[in-house]
Amino acid sequence: MFYHVKELQFNARVSKPDPRFASLLLEQFGGANGELKAAMQYFVQAFPAKQPYPDKYDLLMDIATEEFSHLEIVGATIQMLLSGMSGALKNAAEESEIMQLLNGTAAKENFIHEAMTNPQFGVLSGGGPTLTDSNGNPWTAAYVTANGDLTVDLRSNIAAESRAKIVYEYLLQFTEDPYVKETLRFLMTREVAHFQMFEAALNSIQPNFPPGVLQSDPRYSNTYFNMSNGTEVRGPWNDGSSPELGETWQYIDDPLQKVLETDGLLNMAPAGTDRTEQSVKEKNEEVSKLRRAEINKATPDKDIQWNTYPASPKK
Repeated sequence: MFYHVKELQFNARVSKPDPRFASLLLEQFGGANGELKAAMQYFVQAFPAKQPYPDKYDLLMDIATEEFSHLEIVGATIQMLLSGMSGALKNAAEESEIMQLLNGTAAKENFIHEAMTNPQFGVLSGGGPTLTDSNGNPWTAAYVTANGDLTVDLRSNIAAESRAKIVYEYLLQFTEDPYVKETLRFLMTREVAHFQMFEAALNSIQPNFPPGVLQSDPRYSNTYFNMSNGTEVRGPWNDGSSPELGETWQYIDDPLQKVLETDGLLNMAPAGTDRTEQSVKEKNEEVSKLRRAEINKATPDKDIQWNTYPASPKK
């Protein structure tokens, strides 16, 4: 159950209107890495987690709700950056009202220039935020990734928080307003906090690699194909041990030769690993049994109810 508190989570302020930056800030209102995308992604992911992982359901719902709070902060900031535009546009009885407000040709031309950075502010939304990105592309549910497996979804969320953080970092370079910078730094920092929360939640699910249930084929899981000509480049991604499985990387300098001599890799034997086809089969069965038991234990087969009342203990 949601209810709205009138105070913003953070005291958002602006020094003066700035329609051009308001247009850029739309990226975090209705863009692919914005607050609405994050809120909806975590909200949708929470539902299949409710029974098997009630603690992760709580985490996802808490962060989703905070992201809605951040959406409100971004929307309020955009509206303040557009201050003055809405009232002038509403005076339909006097078509020159907005130009009188702008007081002169130079101001008029400057307004038109700024409005053209996002004409929807002037001709569609009446001086309010629009549910689009900074280029006017409408928000879409296609931005949301939810795969029904927490070892996948939590990794998606870590990546989402990383992208949102860097967008705020970029936005900070395009405003000199100290109040706006203050708000952006708060929002950016919360992305860092959420990143760590999702990482901790992922680490609490064991095993969690590879994502999902099925294990990887030991013939190919530590094989690096050198798919480019020129200077050979080696690093921890193709030399030494792999970070998760601890297998020794097998560097294939001539992929074509390897493909031809192994009948399209079908006859390639595992190397640099202790895992075998049999051990993979046993691990698949073990993880499958574990995940199935977690879900079956938490999910009733009749008289199903989402929660009991009250769901939370009285304080």
